[in-house]
Amino acid sequence: MSKKLKTGDVAPLITAQATNDKVFKLADLTGKWVALYFYPKAFTPGCTAESCALRNSYAHIESLGATILGISLDKIETQKKFKTKYELPFELLDDHDKSISKAYGALGLLGLYAERKTFVINPEGKLAYIFDKVNSKNHDEEVIEVLEKLI
Repeated sequence: MSKKLKTGDVAPLITAQATNDKVFKLADLTGKWVALYFYPKAFTPGCTAESCALRNSYAHIESLGATILGISLDKIETQKKFKTKYELPFELLDDHDKSISKAYGALGLLGLYAERKTFVINPEGKLAYIFDKVNSKNHDEEVIEVLEKLI
């Protein structure tokens, strides 16, 4: 079992296939703020609300210098359909082997899904804020509020 991450910890480095068919490496975003959100399952009401809220505030979050990335245990093909259907402007990452969710302590009950959590990573690659509880309908506002305080 992985240890519970806390603010100030170095963010676990990840490499994963993204919905743009490129290999994403968190290390490539060193020097930037990142909002890494885990969601249980594409196309479910809560995950759709959360992802669309982040989509609706994408320009504002980007204007703060932050990159949004979504992660679930869904197959990359499912995530591509989810991204297309809801016109998500940010990448979703493949975690079908559960390694990223495990590294971040975001693997849900019996390892069947990723828990709904968000990690804000600072430009030095450390966890600046952790949302253990997420309000899926207004998570964009929560992320913006935290980023505005931190940046």
